[in-house]
Amino acid sequence: MYKGRRTGTVYTAIKLLPTPIHTESEDDKNYRNFQNEVAKLQKVNEQPNPHVVKILSWGLTDSGSFPFIEMEFIEGPDLCELLQDPHDNIFPLKELIKVADQLAGALAHCHKLGIKHGDIKSNNVKYNIHTGNYMLLDFGLAIMTDEQRRSSIRHAGAIEFMAPEQHDGLMLPQTDVYSFGIVMYELLTGQVPFPLNGNGETGRNHVMLAHIETPIPDAVAKRRQNLPKRWAPQQQSQEMQVPDWLLQIIHRCLEKDPAKRYASGIELQEAIVNGSLSVSNSNSLPAASALQTKNEQLQAEVLQLKKAGEEQQKQLTYLRSLAAQTGSKFNESKGVFERNKAVMLLPKWAVICLAGFAGLFMLLYAFAPSAPKENFMANGSASQNAALKKYVTPYIYKSPIKRDTVFIASNGTEIKKSDIAFKRPVPNGRGKWKKKRKKFLGIF
Repeated sequence: MYKGRRTGTVYTAIKLLPTPIHTESEDDKNYRNFQNEVAKLQKVNEQPNPHVVKILSWGLTDSGSFPFIEMEFIEGPDLCELLQDPHDNIFPLKELIKVADQLAGALAHCHKLGIKHGDIKSNNVKYNIHTGNYMLLDFGLAIMTDEQRRSSIRHAGAIEFMAPEQHDGLMLPQTDVYSFGIVMYELLTGQVPFPLNGNGETGRNHVMLAHIETPIPDAVAKRRQNLPKRWAPQQQSQEMQVPDWLLQIIHRCLEKDPAKRYASGIELQEAIVNGSLSVSNSNSLPAASALQTKNEQLQAEVLQLKKAGEEQQKQLTYLRSLAAQTGSKFNESKGVFERNKAVMLLPKWAVICLAGFAGLFMLLYAFAPSAPKENFMANGSASQNAALKKYVTPYIYKSPIKRDTVFIASNGTEIKKSDIAFKRPVPNGRGKWKKKRKKFLGIF
């Protein structure tokens, strides 16, 4: 296979056949067979199919006279690449059924036109990244003679996909059906039924005999063994629910006897459509009933939760009103009542310090010894001095005439402040509390 480019940016895929044709004449059997098969391939373009590659041209090379066919170039990975990193090593069931439907549709289209592909394998089925469809490529063996096919098979690298009758150079519609089954088995399990170990003649003969004699290994067990480790347990459980109709189709496609397989791609496509429709129809009513039951259960649960929410809201409203009446606060997260804390304008440590200082001051003031009274030593007469000795609580006022402070003794004598010499005597002991201090402390 070669990638070619036409004028501009149009790319094509060119299949070069290994057997040269020496003379372009109707007398040459090989050239005549080549023309007949190419004429069949051209019918693909007359009735285009979205899952079959378009045949653009054909001819002989200038050097070597090798026949070739030019096909549409499909941009995207093939199935073999989609089974390798970074992709999963097996296909999800949904994508597998999509490949089965589209590839069977491509086979049905070719078999209607009388074209047998002869080389169906995972490398010849590509995913078109522009359309999202899987497309069948490479119709090289379709235009070969029986002898050319035998020679090609002996040196081919896709012996793992070949039907038992192909080893004799035969190519039937059932041959494509068998190869289709191998591709489906590979996508389902992550490997072909009989892998090729090495590319030597011994390994190829071993695979050939296995296709002829050995039963196909159990597909479900192989799929369980090759489940991707990165799939979640729930996804692994779902991906093991392989439909029975799909397993039956794969099993019939891989029958050793061509007569026991589907007669053509047309019958194969009908089996896939009928199998998928029968499962959907049989499961439609139970699924709808189950969904209806589940929906009713969910509605009942929602109604119960709604009622419970309304009751809880009523209880919260009652507890809030009760807290407001008692001057407290109801803590909903803890479910308890709490006292309303006063708003503190100062930090707690400042309030504690101020309270401590106030208490200390009161203690010092309450238990401090009283100072002795001041003795008034008048400069005046002895009668004034005697009057001052009887002084208890003088009445002090400013004389508006004399501009001086006047003391009134208990006997009514007026004494000017300027005539009095104040003198604090030496304390005689700790003294006694004053009456007003006793009165002040009496409140405690």
